[in-house]
Amino acid sequence: MYHAPRGAGAGRNGISADRLALTVHTLADIAAIFLGLWVVLYLLDANQANVFVDFVHRVADWLAGWAQDIFTMDTEGLHVFFDYALPAVVYLAVGHGVAAWLRRL
Repeated sequence: MYHAPRGAGAGRNGISADRLALTVHTLADIAAIFLGLWVVLYLLDANQANVFVDFVHRVADWLAGWAQDIFTMDTEGLHVFFDYALPAVVYLAVGHGVAAWLRRL
C-alpha cells in the first residue's frame, strides 16, 4: 500500500501532529540538558553562589523534584547523579516516545 510522504499532500492534522511532536521532543531534550548540566556542574564543584549555576540548580530541582531520594547513597556525588540522571533518562524516553507516537498520527 502506497503512503504519500507527509509533505506531499499531507492533511492539516499530519502537519499539526508533526509540530506537536517536535515541540514535545524539544521540551524533553531541554529538560534533560538542564538536568545533565546540573550534574556536571555539581561534579565539577561549580561555584553555587554564581547566578548561572544557581539558575541551573533551581531548574533542575524543579524538574527532578519527583525523583529526589529514590536511591540513598553514601557518596554525595553518586547521590546527586542518580537524583538528576534518572529523571533526565525518563524525560528523554517518555518525550521521544510520545513524539514518535505523535508523528505516526
